[in-house]
Amino acid sequence: MSRASVVYWVIALIASDVVAVGAAPALAYLLRFESGLLPYEEFHPFQNYYGFLATTVLVAPILLAANGMYRPRRSISWPDHVYVIFTSISAATAIAIVVSAIMWHDVSSSRLMVALAWILAVVLVTLGRATVYSFQSSLRRRGVGTERLLIVGTGDTAHLVLDRVRHSPGIGYRPVGFVSEAPGTSVAHGLPVLGTLDGIGEVVRQHQIHDVVVAIPTLSQQRLLDLVTQCSSEKVNIKVFPDLFQFMMSGVNIGDLNGLPLVSVKDVALRGWNLTLKRAMDLVVSASVLVLFSPAMLLIAVLIKLTSPDGPVFLVQERVGLDGRPFPIIKFRTMRPDAEKETGAIWARPDDPRRTSIGAFLRKYSLDESPQFVNVLVGDMSLVGPRPERPVFVDQFRQTIPRYFDRHREKAGITGWAQVNGLRGNTSIEERTAYDIWYVENWALWLDVKICLKTLVVILKDRNAY
Repeated sequence: MSRASVVYWVIALIASDVVAVGAAPALAYLLRFESGLLPYEEFHPFQNYYGFLATTVLVAPILLAANGMYRPRRSISWPDHVYVIFTSISAATAIAIVVSAIMWHDVSSSRLMVALAWILAVVLVTLGRATVYSFQSSLRRRGVGTERLLIVGTGDTAHLVLDRVRHSPGIGYRPVGFVSEAPGTSVAHGLPVLGTLDGIGEVVRQHQIHDVVVAIPTLSQQRLLDLVTQCSSEKVNIKVFPDLFQFMMSGVNIGDLNGLPLVSVKDVALRGWNLTLKRAMDLVVSASVLVLFSPAMLLIAVLIKLTSPDGPVFLVQERVGLDGRPFPIIKFRTMRPDAEKETGAIWARPDDPRRTSIGAFLRKYSLDESPQFVNVLVGDMSLVGPRPERPVFVDQFRQTIPRYFDRHREKAGITGWAQVNGLRGNTSIEERTAYDIWYVENWALWLDVKICLKTLVVILKDRNAY
């Protein structure tokens, strides 16, 4: 992204935030004292809140900036984004209350009006930023403000990077081509191979590259250093796709043993009270969903029986969960009763001919998974965790994938970190394992909430749901 473009978008975000934060107290005042919707005992003139308004408008953008909310970004995790907005606006509101009391001796403000201003500020800032980002994404889809991307490598990882870029035009990348480790093919995955690593500096200059993504996980440090050196004279951003081991080791932290420094490469985040918090969330959410969704589940059961009367409504299948213990998972049946009679246990695939007529719809929107809230309620599963596999696949994967069984250190989940990052269905087991292990070693209650929220979005547009 050019420096001018960065400045324009930062100015747009700041302007949006200032307008939203400034409008919130005004709207709150109208609701509290002018709308007639909320009764009051004492009328307050709006002038009483000038100090509160001015302080909030000044402090909120500073706190948002301190939390990195004006840094250029290619993609946005809205749960994280809203969380930072919420915490920043909350802090700004608290500061404004204290400053108003100290500087203007204003201790008689309407608490309801201040609370409304706080809530409205969070909502308006979020909506304003969504509008700005939506406009930016729309321009990028039209080719405005896009940047030329060069991918280093031609293998499966490079293909994965290219696929993600092509299916996310709103991030503003325009793939130009690849460079390979050594001379060979001239075309890869539909794009030209523009050269080799030894000449990447010239490729960047000739093709006016803005960003380079290194998609060779096994590239040596020396080769990577040489790549950076060749590009050092160009205004180009370089990003590296980590290998599986680096990803698994991303949770490394430094500790000590009575003064002796130790590096922890394996840790379990879910212990003690964390387990209690996670179980409490599982119980509340699963019970609520089963009660609220029960009419829809009854309708699904009826439709399954009407469209495929020869088989049962539910599929009860053995899966492997916590500590490698098997448990019976419950799903709505979406396949013919004899689906695996000839083939045995195999992966589902796009346009799978074994699906029933209603089964295709259920799998597309993950409705077949809804009975698993019963598994969560009884404690076999959690809302969030590594997706459970069948014993035959677990035995196969643990023989070939490093640390595969580490994903079984926590309960299996209805959804997971891998699934909301596009690794569902017939996708890379190695990558899925890496994401699962990262989740196990970096668990936080907010991470579970974030995954649940992202799951609602993924369900509507997941291309790997079949």
